[in-house]
Amino acid sequence: MAEFTRHSRVREVVEKRPDGRDLLYRHGLNLGEGFVDVLSQYESLEEAAREGRLRDLDGLIFALNNASKK
Repeated sequence: MAEFTRHSRVREVVEKRPDGRDLLYRHGLNLGEGFVDVLSQYESLEEAAREGRLRDLDGLIFALNNASKK
């Protein structure tokens, strides 16, 4: 499984994790229907957090990496 970091792209989370969209949403990042915002797809998790669109970056990374090891 992929190891996610602050530098992982939003698109990677959605592509590599079946629950990625839900995890992002629970941490404040609403991708909307169809994920049409092309620029945010390639934004890193850190960039999204810095812009205030993502809450608790460390918690999200922890959830992404620990759930993937089950």
